[in-house]
Amino acid sequence: MTTRQHTKLVHEGDYVAEIDVELIDSDIGWSPYLSLEAAYKIDEVRAALRRGDIKSASCRARVYTLTPVAV
Repeated sequence: MTTRQHTKLVHEGDYVAEIDVELIDSDIGWSPYLSLEAAYKIDEVRAALRRGDIKSASCRARVYTLTPVAV
């Protein structure tokens, strides 16, 4: 079993969060997969963005504002 760094993106409203997580590679099961800690981290950031709590989300991820592009 090995782990590797990966970045997950979470989109909520006008924000997107870039979350660093570890993926676990294994010979058994469906691989790669997230650790339980990484899954909780993603859920916490998503919940904070839904509440509009950018400060909390920013403690666990890099948060960006999405701006629509007019064509």
